Amino acid sequence: MSEQIICHVCPRHCRLEEGRLGRCHARCGKGDTTVSVNYGKITSIALDPIEKKPLAFFCPGSYILSVGSFGCNMSCPFCQNYDISTVGEDFFRKLYHLSPEELVTIASDHIPEGNIGVAYTYNEAMVGYEYVRDCAKLVHESGMKNVLVTNGMAELSVLEEVLPYIDAMNIDLKAFTEDAYKKLGGDLETVKRFITKSAEASHIEITSLIVPGINDSPEEMEKEAEWIAGMDSGIPLHITRYFPRYKMMEKATDIELMKRLKSAAEKHLSRVLLGNV
Repeated sequence: MSEQIICHVCPRHCRLEEGRLGRCHARCGKGDTTVSVNYGKITSIALDPIEKKPLAFFCPGSYILSVGSFGCNMSCPFCQNYDISTVGEDFFRKLYHLSPEELVTIASDHIPEGNIGVAYTYNEAMVGYEYVRDCAKLVHESGMKNVLVTNGMAELSVLEEVLPYIDAMNIDLKAFTEDAYKKLGGDLETVKRFITKSAEASHIEITSLIVPGINDSPEEMEKEAEWIAGMDSGIPLHITRYFPRYKMMEKATDIELMKRLKSAAEKHLSRVLLGNV
């Protein structure tokens, strides 16, 4: 049996043999480490309003070039981008190949249309953090900004590779109980550490998608908001309405419940926004 390599990127710490893919479909064992197999392999690219990330308090009214690859290290049954996040490279008939230099050129070409930089989004960007790091450095050198949209399920050593180049983040806080996170294939404490470290160096906004039966308790929302306020009561929290998607067909979150959750969060936070209502 081949010697196993432990992946350092997220708390799953997948044990991989040479050439074997991890749970995220985006990293494989090579030599004595793991490498990104989705580096520069693009599944989605679009010029988006910054508010779509969502970022409500970072360069409002601007646009940003959004780019994504494939792979994710969580298993949310309601994933909105499951067609790129839950599969590996072999699933795609065609992938765009963009070097960091090519991506920066495209982003620069869109400056006249209001583009301010690049957002790493759509799939989980941190499973291929090397591409984010390399692109983000060049984006900064060109005078543009970087936005990271992430589930925050990455080790701090990996975050530190990209954090010096990130201007703003939207981080998913999918629930505020460890049990719920385990059901989604994640780890709450890892995400909390990621958020805390990011808030020290970058503009952050947090999104909680409210899914019936998973994280729809007003008491849980108040605890979450209180924890966020312990860092800064001005951190924006986006409370977003779930709709049936992927493997989860329960009806959409009740709008009146969404309003109650917003009120619960506002006991501790000054900037709480409802989404998809």
